[in-house]
Amino acid sequence: MCGIAGLVSPRGAPEPELVERMLAAIVHRGPDEGGVDAYGPCVLGHRRLRVIDLERGFQPADNESGDVHAVFNGELYEFRTLREELQANGHELRGTGDTTTLPHLYEEHGPRFAERLHGMFALALWDAARERLVLARDRIGKKPLLWAQLPDGTLAFASELKALVRLPGLPREVEPAAIDAFLALQYVPGPGTALRGVNKLPPGHILVWERGAVSVTRYWEPQPQPAQRSEEEWLELVRETVTAAVRRRLIADVPLGALLSGGIDSSIVVALMAEASSEPVRTFTIGFPDKRYDERAYARAVAERYGTRHEELPVELDAQALLPRLAWAFDEPLGDEAALPTLLISELAREHVTVALGGDGGDESFAGYERYVAHELAERAGRVPLLSALGARALRALPAARTEPRALLFRASRFLEVAATPASARYGRLLEVFPQALRRRLLCTDAARAAHAYLGPPSRPGIAGLQLLDVASYLPGDLLLKADLASMAHSLELRSPLLDHEVLTLGISLPDSLKTKGRTGK
Repeated sequence: MCGIAGLVSPRGAPEPELVERMLAAIVHRGPDEGGVDAYGPCVLGHRRLRVIDLERGFQPADNESGDVHAVFNGELYEFRTLREELQANGHELRGTGDTTTLPHLYEEHGPRFAERLHGMFALALWDAARERLVLARDRIGKKPLLWAQLPDGTLAFASELKALVRLPGLPREVEPAAIDAFLALQYVPGPGTALRGVNKLPPGHILVWERGAVSVTRYWEPQPQPAQRSEEEWLELVRETVTAAVRRRLIADVPLGALLSGGIDSSIVVALMAEASSEPVRTFTIGFPDKRYDERAYARAVAERYGTRHEELPVELDAQALLPRLAWAFDEPLGDEAALPTLLISELAREHVTVALGGDGGDESFAGYERYVAHELAERAGRVPLLSALGARALRALPAARTEPRALLFRASRFLEVAATPASARYGRLLEVFPQALRRRLLCTDAARAAHAYLGPPSRPGIAGLQLLDVASYLPGDLLLKADLASMAHSLELRSPLLDHEVLTLGISLPDSLKTKGRTGK
């Protein structure tokens, strides 16, 4: 696990000191070692957190002829198979880790070599002979990668926004559309950021810079494969696929554990880890004084059931005192209420392990969110849109609906509004936090967009269409960004087996009848 940064210029050699400045902002991502290497018009930099091949996992990784160089952030879970294939084709690989495979895979497959990678990653590769820079991000977006073109034509990239803003040539202008999107969705959806001109490379995409020309292309997107199977056959396939995903993520040359909330998802991960491990699994939980949010009892029960070495951290929240830490970690607005707990539990886990598995992704892969059920109900009610609209207007006229936002009348009014919304915009309306009209008044602009404009319409009918919208926007914009930045703020590598692309694709492929039953999801 690492942090990466770099520059490439069509007008001569960039200053290595600028990349050193960027890396200084992300030392937390790789406290063990780092370096900057200059190759004429391109400068590559990295910070490394040692996880695999502790002594020889150096970066950048080079090919035999020394004209292809790669820096890498993440983990490849099937790199040993790749190494065997490359060696069988005559390649000579230095070291025994995953990064060393990258220049050779590029030689075999060109810029789309990322299609061969199974894991979480953000990488940069320089082909000196062609004067070509390749940036690539993993399929789901577990590892962040941002880029910007500076006024002088230089392209800059880094793992975090705080690294890019160290560059003196980067304009520091807030992007108004990002603020509007944040108020609508509680996160800033890609490919934009909160700064004008700074971009997130989307998940499953490759950026190629070649002699000043930039192109961004998709190399992967989920392709659900519905099939005729019995419920028992689906369940067995899910069990096999999730088990394999967990076992892939147990590879490490450093201490490894799990973040355990006591919920379904993290409990399944811990159970499968215990099944595959010869030693007791290390598990970590935080607790809060408010019993509504304290899950320690559930986590303790799971820990006892699977014989884990369990650590708990009682937390007395002083939100005001913690705000500066949150702002530093996340760089741009994020309204996820789990951001602070994730930051705190990562701090606890890092005192004991370097790598942790978590349960993130179960709700996206297997339709666990209430909003999927709510959308299904709204779709039925929306078959009579006029009645829905009239009902919502009548309910809003009642005093309780205006003065008690959490009251049943308010929720009923909101539900009927969603039901009366056209089908293409319904999911966005369901997710919308601040309505478009209110944002227009708040931001003093007519440019405020409806929430669905940031998401697009569902590409498929049923729950699968909603899941695909979340995979494209919510996952990389909120959940995965939160998981990466909160864990890496404490130099902890967090792995999410329930977001393995094979698990995710299988989960979306399940028939709706297995995703929700009545008002129950997952």
